[in-house]
Amino acid sequence: MKNITLSVDDKVLTGVRRYAAQHDTTVNALVRDFLTRVATQEDRAANARRRLLELSDSSEGRMGKQTWNREKLYDR
Repeated sequence: MKNITLSVDDKVLTGVRRYAAQHDTTVNALVRDFLTRVATQEDRAANARRRLLELSDSSEGRMGKQTWNREKLYDR
């Protein structure tokens, strides 16, 4: 595991330390969990986009030729 150094405003750090103490954790654990979630979210989103494209390519459903014009779309 790598160590990193962060610069944080004193008031922010005080608030985060208070939050961590109230939730029985540490500032380090909060930062580590946040960074892990960010990295995981990006991976999950990329996988979801890839899977969506795969499903789209393999789908047998087709829309056919659609010819719309503004008047038909907003016809009341």
